[in-house]
Amino acid sequence: MLTGPDLNNSLLGVLIRFRKEPVAIVADIQQMFYCFGVREDHRDHLRFLWYRDNDLTKDIIDYRMTVHVFGNSPSPAVAIYGLRRAAQEGESDHGADTREFVERHFYVDDGLTSLPTPIEAIDLLQRTRASLAESNLRLHKIASNNAAVMAAFPPEDHAKGMKDLGLGGESGVVQRSLGLCWEITMDTFTFRVTTDDKPFTRRGVLSMVNSLYDPLGLVAPVTIQGRALLRELTTNACHWDTPLPKDSLKEWEMWRDSLQDLKELHIPRTYAMKSLTKVRQTELCVFSDASTRAIGAVAYLRTLDENGQTAVGFVLGKAKLAPLSEPTIPRLELCAAVLAVEMAELILDEIDLKIDAVKFYCDSKVVLGYINNESKRFYVYVHNRVERIRQSTKPDQWHYVPTEHNPADHASRGIPASQLASTSWFTGPPFLFKLNQSPSEKSNPFELVDPELDVEIRPQVTSFATQTKMTTLTPKRFQRFSTWNSLLRAVTFLIHVVRSRKMDPASQSTKCSGQHKPYTPDELAQAKDVIIKSVQREFYSGEFTNLDQKKDVPKNSSLTKLNPVLEEGFIRVGGRLKHAQLDRDEKNPIILPGNHHVCTLLVRHYHEQVKHQGRHFTEGTIRASGLWIVGGKRLINSVLHKCVICKKLRGKLEEQKMADLPPERLNTSPPFTYRNSLDPTAEPTSLEPAMS
Repeated sequence: MLTGPDLNNSLLGVLIRFRKEPVAIVADIQQMFYCFGVREDHRDHLRFLWYRDNDLTKDIIDYRMTVHVFGNSPSPAVAIYGLRRAAQEGESDHGADTREFVERHFYVDDGLTSLPTPIEAIDLLQRTRASLAESNLRLHKIASNNAAVMAAFPPEDHAKGMKDLGLGGESGVVQRSLGLCWEITMDTFTFRVTTDDKPFTRRGVLSMVNSLYDPLGLVAPVTIQGRALLRELTTNACHWDTPLPKDSLKEWEMWRDSLQDLKELHIPRTYAMKSLTKVRQTELCVFSDASTRAIGAVAYLRTLDENGQTAVGFVLGKAKLAPLSEPTIPRLELCAAVLAVEMAELILDEIDLKIDAVKFYCDSKVVLGYINNESKRFYVYVHNRVERIRQSTKPDQWHYVPTEHNPADHASRGIPASQLASTSWFTGPPFLFKLNQSPSEKSNPFELVDPELDVEIRPQVTSFATQTKMTTLTPKRFQRFSTWNSLLRAVTFLIHVVRSRKMDPASQSTKCSGQHKPYTPDELAQAKDVIIKSVQREFYSGEFTNLDQKKDVPKNSSLTKLNPVLEEGFIRVGGRLKHAQLDRDEKNPIILPGNHHVCTLLVRHYHEQVKHQGRHFTEGTIRASGLWIVGGKRLINSVLHKCVICKKLRGKLEEQKMADLPPERLNTSPPFTYRNSLDPTAEPTSLEPAMS
């Protein structure tokens, strides 16, 4: 009864691909869920109660579903997998394009695709039907904007309302395609808005706003007005059914009644009048804009055919309300630019078409300066969004467009439904139809606008290097850290910054804002070596000098019995084990002083690694890691004695021991007594009860 994997295609992606070619076809799998049976040993999970023989006068008995039903959690995953498996089985006999049609152009049981010619459409449908029929799947409810395609299939396989359709007539037939109204005769998208009166409450207004289904954002400038009005009306509303202020009723009714004008709106289904297989160049042009009310973006597909003619088609539009926190206009424009980038990524992933170039247009020179910036640093809000834009685009893809030529301005400010068709929202700006594009496209990168006054730019700090004699870290600084991991990360970060600066000396950033790449294992190992060498050189400076000069350590040194040797800058334990077949860390562990803070951090670290299992396990782990702590047993006992978790474990152990004592030992109400075994007649001596 689990939901299973999401095998469905993106609804938006199916609609985007549906608009590519001039011949469009729509089909449906008949009772798709019922086509797939449930295993007999699983049918008890689909039991239900019903009257015997469907007679209300008879008794109620148990029934079991033998097929997958709509509304059951695993049904979509099972049905989509079964449908694709059927197409896969028939691929060898019926062609690979039939499998691609099922796997790429179906949304659950609805198939939508477009092809260049009627012959290709008929051939694909016939072969797909034959392939699915081998698995008892029937492809029916066929609809197309081409009369030849409809004539190639029997009327009983046509969609509802298509049986007696003459495509040359004036009256159009509207076919629902994944929620969109597709007027087949004119091959356009239109809208059918319900006129039901909703109560002027938060619930009623929300229901009316959401009743306009528009996944492609065709009427985003109209719907954003409704959403903005909804937010204004319901800002102070507490309950869903509380009447809203009457002074706003007129404004709401004007917007609601204006939706009826969308019935006269007809948006071409195709991006271009000709097939996209015959164009020689395709460009994706995305515009963005923002206002204090909303942010918006719109994308167009610009094609250039063999005859040099240019066509521009509306692809996708989006509009979002601006945050209530009232950010500045440059921030909103930057958010709109991010929205444009996300739209472009979605279109490129779903359209299944080679795009020669992707261009972005914005009417904010401040944002264009942010994107082209190479010399300044921004605060977090701007920095994160600029980084998001530059992850997917290059600065030379961004161009300036005047506000009067920016169609995204309609989405950010809103426009009445009656005026939408007369704007540039569906056609794009006029300069897209010119071969040389817009004269405002500059090859030179944009510069920051008033960087001294821009509050989003971090102030530039000038630092001067001072020559010092210190060449290593001072171990006294290690006293500030309470764990080994925090000390190791801090030193690793310093090493990482130094390496980054060496790799990019011209960079003005010190990488101190956390925007660096992850640490490498090599940097972590180097940080550990730096810490240990610093501790050794502080405590064993005399031993270092003698060993470096090939002399014995002083006789009064605590390292005399360890026969120390100097290897690769570390003082290690020497002795006859150098001839043993062991790892170097086991033969010659690194020596550390037991009374140093770093050793305390190390003991705590390895004690936590062995899950607080006692001194022997902790000591063994330290030795296995290649360390020899002078006075280590004493240090380990001290750390374990102060360990809070160990105290709790010892307390539980004592409680368990008390629970295991016989009852006569637990009677501690009188003090414990004992008799002197040498003098049985002596009086008992009183003792205080003890746990030991």
